[in-house]
Amino acid sequence: MRLWTPVPIAAVVAATGLILGGSGAAADTLDQIFQVRGATHAAAKKSQQTIDRLADQTATLLQQYRAETSQVDSLRVYNDQLQKLVTSQGKEKAKLQSEIDSVTEIEREIMPLMQRMVDMFAQIVDADVPFLLDERHARVERLRDLLNRSDVTVAEKYRLIIEAYSIENSFGHSIEAYQDTLNVGGQERDVDFLRIGRVALYYQTRDGELSGAWDQNSKAWVELDSSFADPIKKGLKVARKQSPPDLLLLPLQGAEDVR
Repeated sequence: MRLWTPVPIAAVVAATGLILGGSGAAADTLDQIFQVRGATHAAAKKSQQTIDRLADQTATLLQQYRAETSQVDSLRVYNDQLQKLVTSQGKEKAKLQSEIDSVTEIEREIMPLMQRMVDMFAQIVDADVPFLLDERHARVERLRDLLNRSDVTVAEKYRLIIEAYSIENSFGHSIEAYQDTLNVGGQERDVDFLRIGRVALYYQTRDGELSGAWDQNSKAWVELDSSFADPIKKGLKVARKQSPPDLLLLPLQGAEDVR
């Protein structure tokens, strides 16, 4: 096997000079060779730098591409979620619209019902024992005005009507004393009224001289015998919580029935 032996450049130059006969042309040729080699190295270095730069740019672009791809995937998932949300909202919108249409139909039906309820309420007040008439008639008028107001919802109107009925219902299981005026014997007198539920209503003048009861059958006030003066006074004290509850011996029909 033939082996190559490293030879110093000086030796190569010397050998070359010897081969070329040591002429100046050989030296120029050698310089050209070194120049070409140096230029080649410079070009190679520049090319390598270009390659390195392109490699860096490629790596950067690849990183950006991966980041963009990841963002696109995230946006795709987000868009899918939004689409599901939009679909769900569309169904909810259709459901709400159906409910709105239903409410509109119910409103058309409930308005006449509320009108009948207010008319019936007024009839109850007129046909009932005549206690707190000013207050109760005022409540009827407020309900009538309420039905014509556009700034009050149907639900609120219905609530207030039911509240008025509840107040009327509470009168049936309570006892109450209040003061007002009453025409007694053709003269306006200040009297104390005693209401026992909705079944009995009595009056007594402030001086205690006259007492009477409402006769629901004749729709008129009937004067009571003086024997009922003390029971009425006692009932007034019980109603005002000035005395403990006790048995009251009072008539429940017209005075003529109990004399």
